[in-house]
Amino acid sequence: MKCYYSLEYEHGSAVVDYAFATGCLEVMFSLEGKPWETKANDTFRKTSSIEVWGQILQPLVFKVSGRSKVFGIRFHPAAAAFLIKEDISLFNDRVLDLTSVVGNSIGDVHAQLQDAGEADQRVQIMDTYLLKKMGDKSKTLDKIDLVQQVMTELSRKDFFDNIENVAQRYGITARYLQKVFVQQTGLTPKLYSKINRFQNSLVLLGQQDQSLTSVAYLSGYFDQSHFIREFKSFTGFSPSRFKLADSTAILASPNK
Repeated sequence: MKCYYSLEYEHGSAVVDYAFATGCLEVMFSLEGKPWETKANDTFRKTSSIEVWGQILQPLVFKVSGRSKVFGIRFHPAAAAFLIKEDISLFNDRVLDLTSVVGNSIGDVHAQLQDAGEADQRVQIMDTYLLKKMGDKSKTLDKIDLVQQVMTELSRKDFFDNIENVAQRYGITARYLQKVFVQQTGLTPKLYSKINRFQNSLVLLGQQDQSLTSVAYLSGYFDQSHFIREFKSFTGFSPSRFKLADSTAILASPNK
């Protein structure tokens, strides 16, 4: 896991926000209060009390209203394959009931999390459950390790190689690398690189002490127009029109 986290909301009025591409899958357990709602086709729908968020590639609008307490898990991009046996790309841009994916046993885990009084207890409960899942998926370890190593290369700001050369260094074909990457993460290597650059830019924008040109180059873009184009594709806004104060995207960035 990349991290565990807790979210608590206690205001009476509803808050509407956006979720953007992070490159990570997440699982969220609603412990108290109203379930969150996500928007699709101009309509808000309640999510499950145990939900999995696939790779969010298009901006996803969500709403929190009333009292809400959530315990969440953010997986490293390839690590959700320990929990989910299906091709991860099937979950792209979807928020699903996790019970329908992994079975009723996750309901028992949810009940234990609700009964736990402290965050440390919840972490221990999830560690126990996920370590067992990891043992059951030992055959996928080599694939996950391969993807993680390639991701480390792709995450470097000075990385400008092509996927054919990367695959050759690992003694595999580019086609096989692409296939494994999509199965384990839901992303192609190229798309993962784009998301990583985008998240780097969000963090720099949050510092509010850099020009757009500086943010572009420091994040790994070729030029400012390249940066603006990709930023808008992930958020729906240009960087200059993005309202930092109204978004939790920087707080939630995995690149912080």
